[in-house]
Amino acid sequence: MSAILIIDDESEIREMLRTVLQRNKFTVIEASNGKEALAKFKPSLVDFVITDILMPEEDGLEVIMKLRRLKPGLKIIAISGGGKAGPVNYLNLAEALGADAVLAKPFSLNDLVAMIRQMEG
Repeated sequence: MSAILIIDDESEIREMLRTVLQRNKFTVIEASNGKEALAKFKPSLVDFVITDILMPEEDGLEVIMKLRRLKPGLKIIAISGGGKAGPVNYLNLAEALGADAVLAKPFSLNDLVAMIRQMEG
């Protein structure tokens, strides 16, 4: 079963994602910002990353680019509520920088799990 690194500065969102992913038998690692995520990332262990875009201490766009260099085959899902600019701009940029899929907050947890299952191949 896949290991998933969740990166979001909102603890409630990390908790919600962790609960649903663990219920679906995924191993979950959490980080509250990009800097912490990069410190916890182990290429041999992590198969998926779900990252928020707007975060302190290294945003999701920087994290996507760095993780892509560390593990080119890593599956990355970017999520964003988008702040003042709206999620679409950030999510389009995330895809351009290497995210495999994007979801605008709020999103369906069932859709997220289905997306992961599909990406597992």
